Amino acid sequence: MTTLDALVKRAPVVTRSAHPISPGHYLIIIAGGVAEVEESFDTAVRHAGDMLLDQLFLPQVHSKLSSALAGVFSEVGEDVDAMAIMETYTVAASVLAADAACKAAEIELVRMRLGQGLGGKGYFVLTGELHDVEAAVAAAHEVVGAEAFLSLETIPRPHPEFVASCCR
Repeated sequence: MTTLDALVKRAPVVTRSAHPISPGHYLIIIAGGVAEVEESFDTAVRHAGDMLLDQLFLPQVHSKLSSALAGVFSEVGEDVDAMAIMETYTVAASVLAADAACKAAEIELVRMRLGQGLGGKGYFVLTGELHDVEAAVAAAHEVVGAEAFLSLETIPRPHPEFVASCCR
């Protein structure tokens, strides 16, 4: 919490999320101009010191990911061609993977959960045409690497009831 105080005092940034995610872990997500975020991020890294478990500075975030981090997700249509669920070992890896997926293909980011109730892990759900979903998850997997990747499920033509239950 004191790291959050230090970083918001350093530069004008928007706090997207700041809360405990599991015993002993605290997640901070900030947004803003690249220079301001970088300055606050560097302050946070120095302030956290050896208590820091993971970090990610991601300039030029895809607009779909930026919306998702603000709690706004794409609407899910009635006829979903394909869906993918990707889980990573860390929150930072999930954010990085989701950004790569959004940049790689025409997909919709329909759900994302970061850390809370997941022991520090993260996952996201995306939809689109099967070829786009496959390209997106390939890019996501490549950017995080095997060491951060936990699981992936791609579901062609998912049942509408399944889609509705996953994406509420």
